[in-house]
Amino acid sequence: TCCEKFGLKRSDLFEAFDLFDVQDFGKVIYTLSALSWTEIAQNKGIMPFPIDEDSMGDEDIYSGLSDQIDDTVEEDEDLYDCVENEEAEGDEIYEDLMRTDPVPTPHKMTEYDKRCCCLREIQQTEEKYTDTLASIQQHFMKPLQRFLKPQDIEIIFVNIEDLLRVHTHFLKEMKEALSTPAASTLYQVFIKYKERFLVYGRYCSQVESASKHLDQVATAREDVQMKLEECSQRANNGRFTLRDLLMVPMQRVLKYHLLLQELVKHTQDAMEKENLRLALDAMRDLAQCVNEVKRDNETLRQITNFQLSIENLDQSLAHYGRPKMDGELKITSVERRSKMDRYAFLLDKALLICKRRGDSYDLKDFVNLHSFQVRDDSSGDRDNKKYMSSIYHTCMCMCACISNIYPENATANGHDFQMFSFEETTFLQGLGTFYQGYRCHRCRAPAHKECLGRVPPCDGPGDTLAGGAVWGRRPAGLCCSRPEPGTDAGHSAGFRRPPVPPLTLVSLCRYAGPMERAGAENILTNRSDGTFLVRQRVKDSAEFAISIKCSVEVKHIKIMTAEGLYRITEKKAFRGLTELVEFYQKNSLKDCFKSLDTTLQFPFKEPERRAISKPPAGSTKYFGTAKARYDFCARDRSELSLKEGDIVKILNKKGQQGWWRGEIYGRVSWRILVDANEAEP
Repeated sequence: TCCEKFGLKRSDLFEAFDLFDVQDFGKVIYTLSALSWTEIAQNKGIMPFPIDEDSMGDEDIYSGLSDQIDDTVEEDEDLYDCVENEEAEGDEIYEDLMRTDPVPTPHKMTEYDKRCCCLREIQQTEEKYTDTLASIQQHFMKPLQRFLKPQDIEIIFVNIEDLLRVHTHFLKEMKEALSTPAASTLYQVFIKYKERFLVYGRYCSQVESASKHLDQVATAREDVQMKLEECSQRANNGRFTLRDLLMVPMQRVLKYHLLLQELVKHTQDAMEKENLRLALDAMRDLAQCVNEVKRDNETLRQITNFQLSIENLDQSLAHYGRPKMDGELKITSVERRSKMDRYAFLLDKALLICKRRGDSYDLKDFVNLHSFQVRDDSSGDRDNKKYMSSIYHTCMCMCACISNIYPENATANGHDFQMFSFEETTFLQGLGTFYQGYRCHRCRAPAHKECLGRVPPCDGPGDTLAGGAVWGRRPAGLCCSRPEPGTDAGHSAGFRRPPVPPLTLVSLCRYAGPMERAGAENILTNRSDGTFLVRQRVKDSAEFAISIKCSVEVKHIKIMTAEGLYRITEKKAFRGLTELVEFYQKNSLKDCFKSLDTTLQFPFKEPERRAISKPPAGSTKYFGTAKARYDFCARDRSELSLKEGDIVKILNKKGQQGWWRGEIYGRVSWRILVDANEAEP
């Protein structure tokens, strides 16, 4: 229709998978833009929108987002003026309570002036926050103890008194640190209180239930409602209710890393900046921990709802991990080949197959995934894209469950790691980010799933950690930790941000030193595909990037650094830059970025092995062309649709029997059928 009615070229159109799988959403926008400029659209009065010829492709956008953020945040954002709003209503209350006294500022502020403002804001907001906690205790909690039962007080106020005690001491030590020259010891206070702030895990996971319980009690009892109004009047002249104030602690604990981030930005001294980054990392860990504890408690409520809705279930679902997915399935069995409608609940360790009965479910089969494997034996209508997408998603979820049960490196270094439920909120003395908790059955060492291969060798039976049953739900609030200054170097090496590249890397022929994107593009533009360099980013000297020539273009990949590890994707981390580069010299980058089906082949300082002439823009080397003899509809994202008469560029003939690698309309795939008329190059 677009070609026949609107007069578009086939090269202007997008494939179904470009939209459904967001494989090339830029192409979708391109098509819509082309439609907006057609005569039919113009006659309808539709406003056309232009095509940005310089826009980057999807993979460039994803691989360069961090670069773009770092490049723009300092110029475009002023985090000091207003801490970012995440939840408008809660933030308005928080900002109103934490509003600092106006201080005369010079017409043009220096970096030193801005740093002083940051320090002043950190202290003043902490003072106001501690006063708010004291007000909740003094003007609400104590008066209401005469009206409410002890269990009601505990539900509504959770552990607010623990928060007050911690922050009273925290504020005292903060003031002492701020009185030192340049506030040089402030970072130590934040690192010290990182563990003590774990009390927020309980508070933030229960504050929503506390607010609901408060509403129920106030609605049921008029005397309580009147007392709450009286307390609010005494506390703050009626500006904020108790319900409003109960949300402030969660807002505050999630602001520390933002305040420190701004302080780091305006700190010039290199050593002070590095120390503050340690404090910033600690508060980021804390924020992540709080969010994970809250999320885990929400997951437990979801599991409880499942448990109550399934009849004939005599086991606790909390022992089988987190829910992965649930939905309707068509089931067949060896005894009964006809399809049966069933509803399934998939958890980390079990698959529950039920029959739906109104709002409840009758359990038919309980499949313990520990004893099963996943195979794709489907032979249905593969042309049905919706069907195939559903099958693929289900298989991936099941494979993820099996992977959680039998993780890679579960027996590395003599350990026997098994899934474990940590009942107490804790920071693991290990690397990586929270995903799944494991504990060695022999030495009790805890680890994240991604860190199993990096835990020191097993030393046999150890002290038992506080926790629940093995094979329980995922841990509530496990977070990575960075070592405090002075810890054993054998356990903490590599945790700090790497300030400079290793000497072994500097001496190698792939390292280019400090360089921006434009410089890398100038070097690689006329080089062979696969030529690469590793450069130090100019905007942030502690960060690195890989630039590689691929399909005539130069691509840029940011190397992320955290906890002393290097990575270009969350899937895999390396202890050093050299290790990362050597891995991707042997393994394709396609696993990280779909459009980069290449390895790091030629370090840029090595001489060219063959003469290279720069191909014209938009072209790719090919061995010939072929003309399609009939229409072909792609069945998945690895194939390309063809129309009779289409000309396909042949890029490679070494694929599986019956398939070539080809390009048409700017898209490349291995799945081009050989049954075509090959033409001359």
